[in-house]
Amino acid sequence: MMKLRVRSVTWEAEGILSFVLVGIDGQPLPAFEAGAHIDVRIPGGLSRRYSLCNAPGDTTHYQIAVLHVPDSRGGSRAMHERVRPGDVLEVSEPHNFFPLHEEARTSVLIAGGIGITPLLAMMERLLALGRDFRLHYCTTSPERTAFAQRLGALVIQGRVQIHHDGGNPGKGLDIAALLKARPEGAHLYYCGPNGFMRAVESAASHWPADSVHCEYFGAAPTSVAPGTNASIDDERVPVELLKSGRTIHVHASQTLLAALREAGVPCESSCEAGMCGTCKVAYTGGPPEHHDLVLSEDEQAHAVLTCCARTRVPLALDL
Repeated sequence: MMKLRVRSVTWEAEGILSFVLVGIDGQPLPAFEAGAHIDVRIPGGLSRRYSLCNAPGDTTHYQIAVLHVPDSRGGSRAMHERVRPGDVLEVSEPHNFFPLHEEARTSVLIAGGIGITPLLAMMERLLALGRDFRLHYCTTSPERTAFAQRLGALVIQGRVQIHHDGGNPGKGLDIAALLKARPEGAHLYYCGPNGFMRAVESAASHWPADSVHCEYFGAAPTSVAPGTNASIDDERVPVELLKSGRTIHVHASQTLLAALREAGVPCESSCEAGMCGTCKVAYTGGPPEHHDLVLSEDEQAHAVLTCCARTRVPLALDL
C-alpha cells in the first residue's frame, strides 16, 4: 500500500465527487493501463475498489470518482463525508481486470452512471493512439452526468453520445438496436448498474465472446434459498481452517466472510460483491454456493470468494 495525499475533491455531478490523489513526496506514481483500478482504505477501516479515470500515461496523479449511495455499506458515504483535500489515504498499486484491446479496429464503449469511470481512461488511451471508438454514456439527467465538460468537445465531434432516460430505461439508449450489427473487428466494453449490465449482455449475446468485455462495480445481493432464514438458530455448518486448525460454524444465510469476521479471523477483502478476487481462498470439500462474477467454472472447483459465497455442507478453507 502507498500513502497518497488528496490534492482535490471536485463536485462532478449530483451525488458524484472526484478525488485527485498525488504522491506525498511529489514523485511519479506507478504507471497504469486503461481499465485499471486501485484499492483505497477509507476512514473507518473499509477498503473499496475504484477505477482510475484519468489518462493512462499521466503518472503525476490518480483520479477516481465516487457515487454517494445512501444504502451502501458505508464506503461511499465515508468518502463523501470524511475525505477532504490534504488528507492522506492508503492506496494499492493499480490492478487491471478490465484491459483494453488496443489493436481492435474499433471500440464501442457503453457506460451506465458511475460506470463511466473506467471507460474514460479507455477513451483517453484510444484518443492518444488515434484509434476509432464511440462512447455511449447513459444517465438519468444532465444533473447526474459526471465529467460533462470533459466530454464536451467529443460530443460535438460525434465520438461521444450522452443519453438521458429520466429514470425510465425505455426512453434512453436503444442498446439492442445499437448492438444488433457488430462492426467488423469491433470490441465492446461496458460498465454500469446491474439492470444496465443485463441489458447490454443480452443485446451483445450474438457477438463473439472474445470481443465483449465488462466490469461490474456493484452486484445484487445474493439471495438465501427458500426455507432458510437469518436467525441465530439456523443450522450451522462446520468450516475447518486448515492453517490455524480452528473450526468455525456458518449458517445458511451468512457469507463465508461474515462468518470468518464473526469468529475474529483476519481475512482480506475489498469490493465485497464478488468482483475483484481479493478474498479468493482455496478450499476442499463442499462444494460451496458460488455467487461471484470473477471465477471460471474450473477455478470454482478449488477456490472460492468468501465475500459472497455460502455453504450448506462442510468445507475446509486454506486459512
